[in-house]
Amino acid sequence: MQGKVELSGVNTSKLKVLKNDEINELLKRCKEGDKKAREELISGNLRLVLSVIQKFLGRGENADDLFQVGCIGLIKAIDNFDLSQGVRFSTYGVPMIIGEIRRYLRDNSTIRVSRSMRDTAYRILQVKERLTNEKQRDPTVEEIAKELDLKREEVVFAIDAIMEPVSLYEPVYTDGGDAICVMDQVGDTKNNDESWLEQIALSDAIARLGQREKHILALRFYEGKTQMEVSNEVGISQAQVSRLEKSAINQIKKNL
Repeated sequence: MQGKVELSGVNTSKLKVLKNDEINELLKRCKEGDKKAREELISGNLRLVLSVIQKFLGRGENADDLFQVGCIGLIKAIDNFDLSQGVRFSTYGVPMIIGEIRRYLRDNSTIRVSRSMRDTAYRILQVKERLTNEKQRDPTVEEIAKELDLKREEVVFAIDAIMEPVSLYEPVYTDGGDAICVMDQVGDTKNNDESWLEQIALSDAIARLGQREKHILALRFYEGKTQMEVSNEVGISQAQVSRLEKSAINQIKKNL
């Protein structure tokens, strides 16, 4: 959105900014049914929507669509705001706008999640928010599961299902030069080039063994059987099993 001024027909460079006292006065009039005050509240808080959607840009989503969805969240915040709670409108409005955008992104994601799973996840989020306010800390998965009479696994699966995928190329830090992406911070010490080459070499070395040696090694090292158990299964003495095993290992070492 860099350099873009107009979103959904709105010139964002000329957005009006309301003071807190002005917002409260308009909210009072809005609750009394003043439609003009409602329109002023919407237009006077569009910069709030603009600031929120900045967090969701760079993921391939259309900025105009996000702005429109954010405006829906803003309207819901205006219609549901309770002046008696004594909090700033922005404190209430920002989470509403974010929630509306996240709901839009989830429902339009290329990864399809069943409606029942999404409904369960939304119930979990509501309970989590309520328990957080009651306990003044983040509730555990077990506490949420007990509250909803669900299994712990169901809670975990539902939350995972609506988690928004993160691109490996999403920037996480920049100092004006090249950005550091998620991919730069992801490492795999197990499946690196060296381990793959070793695995290929080992598979090739084992493939050169005779069928009997392969069978004995499989019984010994894949199934974990003793030499005596192998001798009974193959029909040879334990000494022969030991000799064939050592011969096969030496051959593998030589081939490697």
